[in-house]
This record gives sequence, structure tokens and C-alpha cells, in this order.
Amino acid sequence: MAARPEGTPCWVDAMFTDLEGAKSFYGDVLGWTFGESASEYGNYTQAYADGKAVAAVVPPMPGQEGVSQWCLYFASPDAAATAGRIRDKGGEVLMEPMQVGDFGTMALARDPSGVVFGVWQAGVHEGFEAPPEQPGAYCWAEVFTRDPGKADPFFAGVFGYGQKQMQDDAVDFRMFDLGDTTVLGRMRMTEEFPPEVPAYINVYFTVPDCDAAVQKATERGGVLRFGPMDTPFGRFAAISDPQGANFSVIDVTRTAGEMPRSTAVT
Repeated sequence: MAARPEGTPCWVDAMFTDLEGAKSFYGDVLGWTFGESASEYGNYTQAYADGKAVAAVVPPMPGQEGVSQWCLYFASPDAAATAGRIRDKGGEVLMEPMQVGDFGTMALARDPSGVVFGVWQAGVHEGFEAPPEQPGAYCWAEVFTRDPGKADPFFAGVFGYGQKQMQDDAVDFRMFDLGDTTVLGRMRMTEEFPPEVPAYINVYFTVPDCDAAVQKATERGGVLRFGPMDTPFGRFAAISDPQGANFSVIDVTRTAGEMPRSTAVT
């Protein structure tokens, strides 16, 4: 596989206090299967959709227990250089670039508006193996922030994104592009979000039937936060899993409405 362009979402993982519970939940809702836990890497456990790696789950390290959240990683040819730009653009490096065996090099960071994300310099582990349209695969992600004035120039500055603003009076939504490819969205969090909910990146996983996935998730203790709703991109719903991690499910085959208009931002 050719190296992903810098700034391309390339992997997701999450810490779960109840690792077996998380595996059972996502196995039911997204159809994931799981590999062996890598004890030398803190019981890091990969998830697979139809045999292709799509995500990972891991128990928290001592002192890191808390509400679970999915972490999105962005591809980088040089994690140390990316970490330098993160600092230069006003972000915070939470974990310095660290080599993970021959798999690659990772770093963790926080943008000036509070969004935590990862950086991944691929070694033998290149990231997602499944295409976004495959059920169970990562499909899309959006930065949810209360301060787009800080988040937008930061992500564009670190990863060289082009920017387009959606022409919609109802929502403040921006898209980040690498060349002709839109790779990330940004949504302004409104007063509808409780103040205790921090800024975060919401990840979308593809499902063959959005309503069936929601039903299964809620039966298993998940909480429906929004939807299901038909859009030009697919029918989607936002969910919190039983351990508090937010994610969305989307059926990309069921679309409705016209694509929204957008304007380039310079």
C-alpha cells in the first residue's frame, strides 16, 4: 500500500476499563472480530471487519481510567516534525513521538480548542485495511469544537488542509481537503451540548443498516444521541456506547437530498 498523504485519517483506537464488554458490544453492533491481545503493548487488541484491521481497543494504563473516547490518528511521514508543527500552531503534545516496535511511531496531541488526537508514522502497520464503504470499517470523522476560530487554523496549519465552509445557516460546518479529497469535517458545538462534554473527534463506522445498528446498540446499553437521519451522504445516527465513548454509524447506501453547497476558505 502506498503511504497515506500526511493528514489523512489512518487509524482509531480507544481505551476501555471493561475491555471484554467493549469487544462484546462492538462485536454485536459493528460485526467486529478481535485478534489476540498484545501483552507486550499493554494488551492492545485489534478489531477486524471481514478479516481486515479497522480499529483497536486497549485497557487504560494505571491512572488513566475515566470516560472512554475514540482517538483518531492522522498519517505523518515524520511524527517528530508533525509534533513540532503542533507546538508551533498553538497545540500541545501530550505524548512525545514513541516508536512502537516495528509497527510505527505514535504521538498524542491536543489542539488549542481541546480536541485530543493522534499522529501515526507507519512502519509495518500502515493503518486501516478496509475501505470506508465496507461494513464495520471507519468511514468518516468530524472535529466537534466550541471554538472553530482556534481549531480551523490549527488543523489547516499542521496538516496543510484546504478548507471549505458549508453554506448552511443552521449549522457551522467546515470541510478539510487534501488536494481534491475531503478527509475531515469540523462541526461547531452548540448550546445543545452539555458544558461537561469536552471537544472531541466523532468517528463514523459503516453499517449495512443504520436502524438495525441503533436497535442493537441500545439493546446492549448504548444511548442514542441523535438520529437516525437521512442525508446526502447516507443514513446515520450518533451513539454513546455503554462506557461513554461517542461514535456514529452510517449506511452509505441510503442517501437522500441534494449535496450541500460549500465555499472555499482562504
